[in-house]
Formats: sequence, structure tokens, C-alpha cells
Amino acid sequence: MHFLDQAKIFIRSGAGGPGAVSFRREKFIEYGGPDGGNGGKGGDIVFEAVPGLNTLIDFRYTQHFRAPRGKGGAGSNRTGAGGDDLVIRVPVGTQILSEDKSEVLADFTVPGERRVFLRGGDGGRGNASYKTSTNRAPRQHGTGWPSEEAWVWLRLKLLADCGLVGLPNAGKSTFINAVSNAKAKVGDYPFTTVRPQLGVASHKGREFVVADIPGLIEGAAEGAGIGDRFLGHIERCRVLLHLIDASGDDPVDAYEIVQGELDAYGAGLSDKPQIVALNKVDTVDAKTLDKLVKKLAKKSGGDVMRLSGATGEGLDPVLDKIIEILGPAPETAAANENEGAEPWSPI
Repeated sequence: MHFLDQAKIFIRSGAGGPGAVSFRREKFIEYGGPDGGNGGKGGDIVFEAVPGLNTLIDFRYTQHFRAPRGKGGAGSNRTGAGGDDLVIRVPVGTQILSEDKSEVLADFTVPGERRVFLRGGDGGRGNASYKTSTNRAPRQHGTGWPSEEAWVWLRLKLLADCGLVGLPNAGKSTFINAVSNAKAKVGDYPFTTVRPQLGVASHKGREFVVADIPGLIEGAAEGAGIGDRFLGHIERCRVLLHLIDASGDDPVDAYEIVQGELDAYGAGLSDKPQIVALNKVDTVDAKTLDKLVKKLAKKSGGDVMRLSGATGEGLDPVLDKIIEILGPAPETAAANENEGAEPWSPI
């Protein structure tokens, strides 16, 4: 399945149906009168967040969504049928932006969340509703309220607990393959990863979601390489794992380049808790590794971990650190809060 994280679509709710102009005429009934019913309400445009989806590729081929309008009223005071709501299913983590992308109109972060985005028009009044003591035979009727329409952008930001950042070939794909159920492509060339990957890691009875994104290079904020747009997929992450290739030309410079791109992107990425780790430690000697760790620790102002995604060395301590920052699972925290509470009773 192809990955697409942005799409522009046109949406229109249904217009209200017109009211009817009708008069009661029945044999042997002395008094008639107006009996035109009201029109039906138009269908709403409803967005629903659906679990299991992780791409907006369907919106590349279907870009126009129109809800049906309400049916017209009829005689004998019969109201027209309402138009069915049009439900647009989007992945969890989807944002709806205005046409100029300046405003976030909706943000779906909970599976099953539904929101009426455009409301259908109300049906027009039939002539029976215009009857008064001085207007016994009205012939006016309502045409129904108009629909609402808009061009909007859909932008997908994947939901993950831990995000992987680093230069191309830092070993991010190898790491996510080693700790999760992901099967990311691994190759000995830059930009092996060209789209985000999600994997569910399980460690010491705790599960969390890891997101791998394409590597960053110097000038990504200006469009170099694949750019920095994919950083949006780690905006919701609670911790970042910054992987640095220990066998690279200058690991300290690699750290500074990625940090600079995170700062340039903004959105609070540089303020998130970050674990700095030297990857591919199996490819350098111990003395060189110790020097690199000291230099990186001085530059980053924190501890530097060592690991090798290829051999599995040092993976457990890194996973321990991730779990420590993430804290207890939501269900565990809720259970601890409720522990010792008195049983609920309606009385």
C-alpha cells in the first residue's frame, strides 16, 4: 500500500428539500385547506477516525464528497425524507486544515471519534405551516436551506510513543526491525527509508509504538534531501531516540546537524525528552568508542548510550530508558488510581 500523508478534498453537505404547496381536496369533505408538508433535511458531512488505517492514499483517487440533499415535502402534510449523512473515514491522527493550511479545524486522536464537520441544510416549510386566520389558502413555501461546502486539507500525523531521528544510514530501520514487528527496508545506501514506518515494541511486559522516519541531512528545512515534512509524524511522540552512526566520519557533527534541523522545524521537537545513542558500536574499537561517547556527552549535556541494532548489543538498556521516560501504561496508571477506591453504588 502506498503511503500518503496529505490530501486536498472538496466536501459539500446536502441542501434541504423544498416544502410542498398542496391543498386538501376530498370528496364529500366540505372544508379543505393547505396540507403541504415540509422538506427533508440535507445530509451532514461527518468525519470518523478509524483504527487500522495509516495512509490517506484513498483520497488521491476520490477527492469530491457530496452528501445527498433532502427530499421535497408532499401533500397530506407528509415531510420529505432526510438525506443520509456522508461519513468520511480517516486514519487516527488525521488533522483537517483550512484551504490555506493556516488553521487546524479538527484533530482526530481517538479511535472511533466522530465529528459533524458540515451540517446539512434544513428543509423548507410547506404551505400548511403558513396558514393563519387571515391567510387561509397560502401558496408560499420554503425552498430549503442551502448546503455548506469547503475545500480542506487532510494531514496525517502518525501516533507513536517513541520517534527515531538521525542522519541517513544511522541504523534506524535496523533498530526498529530488531525491537518491533516492523519489516522496514534496510540497505547500504542513503535514504533507504522514504516513508514513515510504525512498529510495536514489547519489552518487560510493556508495549509501545516506535516510529521510524526518513533520515535528515543538513538543509532539510530548506528542502534538501527528502526535506523535513516527515518530522510531523513524530510531533506527537513523547520521547525521541537520536541514533548516531559510530562508524561515521564525524558523529559529533552528525549530532549537531540533526539537532539543528529539529530546531529549524519547531513544533516543540527540540524540547522533547531525547535519548542520544551511538549505533553500530560493533564496527569500531573500544578506545575509539570511549572517546566518541565522551565528546557526545559533552556536546549533548547528557548520557550517551551504546547499542548495535545488527547484533542486539545494548538494546535492552535503551528500551529500559524509553519505558522509564514513557512511564506506566495508561491502563496501569488508571488501575493504580482506582486501587483502594470504594466500590461505586447508586445509593
